[in-house]
Amino acid sequence: MYPSAILSLDEYVARGGGEGLSLARAAEPAAIIDAVTESGLRGRGGAGFPVGRKWQTVAENQAAASTPSSVVVNAAEGEPGTLKDRTILRRNPYVVVQGALVAARAVGADLVVFATKRSFEGEVERVRAAVEEAEANGWNDGVEMVVYEGPDEYLYGEESALLETVDGRWPFPRVVTTFRRGLLGNGATPTDAPVGPALVNNTESLANVPRILSRGPAWFRTVGTEKSPGTIVCTVTGYTQRHGVGEVRMGTPLSEVIDEIGGGPRDGRRIKAVMSGVANGIIPASKLDTPVTYEDLSAIGSGVGSAGFIVFDDTVDMAAVAAGVARFLAVESCGQCLPCKLDGMALADLLTRLGYSNLQQTDYDVMRRRVADVADRARCFLAVQQQVVLASILEHFGDELSDHLSPDAGPVSPELISELIDIRGGRAILDTRHWDKQPDWTYNKTYSGTVPVELYAGKRPPWRA
Repeated sequence: MYPSAILSLDEYVARGGGEGLSLARAAEPAAIIDAVTESGLRGRGGAGFPVGRKWQTVAENQAAASTPSSVVVNAAEGEPGTLKDRTILRRNPYVVVQGALVAARAVGADLVVFATKRSFEGEVERVRAAVEEAEANGWNDGVEMVVYEGPDEYLYGEESALLETVDGRWPFPRVVTTFRRGLLGNGATPTDAPVGPALVNNTESLANVPRILSRGPAWFRTVGTEKSPGTIVCTVTGYTQRHGVGEVRMGTPLSEVIDEIGGGPRDGRRIKAVMSGVANGIIPASKLDTPVTYEDLSAIGSGVGSAGFIVFDDTVDMAAVAAGVARFLAVESCGQCLPCKLDGMALADLLTRLGYSNLQQTDYDVMRRRVADVADRARCFLAVQQQVVLASILEHFGDELSDHLSPDAGPVSPELISELIDIRGGRAILDTRHWDKQPDWTYNKTYSGTVPVELYAGKRPPWRA
């Protein structure tokens, strides 16, 4: 990341920006994809999928479809504990615009969509201005660029739900893969009509591309590890001295990341556990020296995710964390898969009651079975997240949860697990409105009793122009 914000395209070019795009225009698309593949760049949005392989798949499907593809920049940042994409866009939106245009050249796209949220007002303004400057300077070379402002729903960041939303529908994940069928044109395109694929890449992923082209794949591999090369932008929040966003080399021990960005644990306290968003298993204190790489964190039953590390110290009851995670994911589930929504809501209720010592052993056993079943027939990863995170808390802190079966245990309320609004003065500002959000995605005083997909399917979203 740049230490200070770059305020104009001229300033960015003066610092060497634009070279990657110039090189891409002079190269064949296959050569661009080869360079990204050789760099070993992995997606920074969550799954860590190899970026070059994804570009190759989209390019091949574009050639087979004989229709232009599209590039969608996933800037719909909503993973709890994460602020890195917004930080990049605030500091330097030009590098993301450049990376997206390089990607468009590589996969034969005639459209780039910057998909962000209406609520990200400052970032939207920065991206719009950067796009206008890039167009005025001929960077787009005939590629249309659009800034799309979507909703705050968590599922909006899911790849297929993102495309559904850009197409003018609600963020309900689809079955058809985005690298085969991309944007469908606001639902007007017949299902049998040829539709080009879409390349969906995370903001940080694309921000790495220009320097890979200008400095070479080997340069990118000079830091990091063989399987996780390069640097990564991390967010540290929770029970630490301070909260913040910083760039570290892949392979840096998690404890060092927490110390460097978060200042370590609060005075007189010790770290009990760390959560990488709500998509990966909990990391106990005994594993804090694990290197931040896709392979190492996966080996201990967790993952890098979007590198948003929420730290819990020894004052935190993990029953409260489990209840908070269950509630967030249950509320944000769309309801297309009933085990995800209904079992998720049941888990949130059971774990909340457990925190107040209002659960019997039979109910506790039901809760554990629900964890095992919640991901049945899931069409997206949300239900799996519920299962993975809760199962890991039960594995590492099962005694702490079962202690609440006794009325002697002190009551605890669910920990607030929600999206980050911002980090100001070294302190994270969480979306406290999530406490009032109903499972039907309204903020009404009472829950309607139905699920979002039943309530909203076929209805015009309020954010649609």
